[in-house]
Amino acid sequence: MQKLITLITSLFIFTINTAQNKFGNPEVDPIQIQKTYEQWSVYQNKKIMLSRDFTALDVASKEVSKETFLDQLANGNFIPVRLKSDANIYVYKLFKIQPKTDSSIKATINQMGFDAYKNFKMEGTAFPKFSFQDLDGNLVTNEFMKGKIIVIKCWYIHCTPCIREFPQVNKLVEDYKDRKDIVFMSLAEDSPEQLKTFLARKPLAYSVIPNMKEYMNDALQLNSFPTHFIINKEGMILKVLPNFESLEIALAKESKL
Repeated sequence: MQKLITLITSLFIFTINTAQNKFGNPEVDPIQIQKTYEQWSVYQNKKIMLSRDFTALDVASKEVSKETFLDQLANGNFIPVRLKSDANIYVYKLFKIQPKTDSSIKATINQMGFDAYKNFKMEGTAFPKFSFQDLDGNLVTNEFMKGKIIVIKCWYIHCTPCIREFPQVNKLVEDYKDRKDIVFMSLAEDSPEQLKTFLARKPLAYSVIPNMKEYMNDALQLNSFPTHFIINKEGMILKVLPNFESLEIALAKESKL
């Protein structure tokens, strides 16, 4: 009996090590980056992009679906760490949060996991019914979206991260100016008067649709800003993204298809 237990244990360890060797070792020490909130935050913001396509491993180095991975981040006690790989290959693995780790790290990861899980579940669904006028009086509907890739930025005037992205998203519009099949539009919570005054000082190259707070709350169920959507030519949500960096990568991939 003892030999059987030993054999099973050895096989279990071998399986974990094999999976670990297949995908590489952690690019950082998973325990060390939990020492302070600041240390973890710097790593998280630079290296972990939950909206991208990646291979997901659980705490036992078993490959799992992205949905399962995000669910465990939202409801469990884990941090995600990227494993060493080629620059364009992404493998994220879950590691246990240590007992003495700052509780703010777990709370932040749970919230990030919740948001990423919710966004992921929206992908592949039809964009909600839509019929509104932008600040220039142009009517925008779901029919208008068909046959085009639609890039949508959801924001409001007093959202600092939303405004910080303006130079980057404006450059993105410039980069794709020759692509007539790609349209950039934005949904803003604020009134037309507030937006016109604000945009006179802080121009945005996207078309802007005002008074979208109720639509973003009810139809899109957004609770964090900015949020970006990429809608494919069939009117389906391709990607839901939390920042410009993830938007830029996803749009580059979709525009080449």
